[in-house]
Amino acid sequence: MFKDKPILAIETSQNLCSTCIYYSESKYFEMNFKLKNAHAEKLFESIDYVINSAGINIADIGAVAVSAGPGSFTGLRIGMSAAKGLAYGVSIPIIPVPTFEALSFQICSYLPDNEEFIITNKVNVEEVYFAKFKKNGEGYDFVEDLQVLNRKEIDINTEDILIFGNALLDSGNNLNQKSKNHNISSPDAKYIAKWSLVFGREKVLYDYEYLEPTYIKNFIVKERKNG
Repeated sequence: MFKDKPILAIETSQNLCSTCIYYSESKYFEMNFKLKNAHAEKLFESIDYVINSAGINIADIGAVAVSAGPGSFTGLRIGMSAAKGLAYGVSIPIIPVPTFEALSFQICSYLPDNEEFIITNKVNVEEVYFAKFKKNGEGYDFVEDLQVLNRKEIDINTEDILIFGNALLDSGNNLNQKSKNHNISSPDAKYIAKWSLVFGREKVLYDYEYLEPTYIKNFIVKERKNG
């Protein structure tokens, strides 16, 4: 897609801060931090590390693929701002990658064909992001589109479906053994890059001044009351 140049991939939608210089499945350089509220401090350090590990400089990159959400408002803005600044500096495109789809793509890499699964991440105390997928060959299909649901609206038969994400871990749900051990709430940067190459040809942007993360849920600032 980019004349054999590597892709710089950035993932900051949850606690994972992940970056990758990606050439192919057999050649990539990735760094991951999993530390709450560390994106602002660690992101550029991580980007420098993978670029130096690859033995290149930022001008050698063909595009920046960035996790576009939904997810943490602050994390997504940090990742998107970094992607726009780096891409603008060397006049390369950005590929905004839908976070749940990249995570689905990653999960499908180790599931049997036709397996169905749910990804559900916390929005706030009462709501969750929710989507249901099915592995289809090397890719995936939506069974239920990505949406915001109240926790009480979720009707999950945990006896026969895998659940991934962070929304239900501490909510008191009676998850069975098949579901409870899958606290994977965001994709690795490697899969942000892979998704952009496999599915992102129509998403390549050269004009990204007004590009914003996909929140789905509106960000509401609560007024603090004095006294």
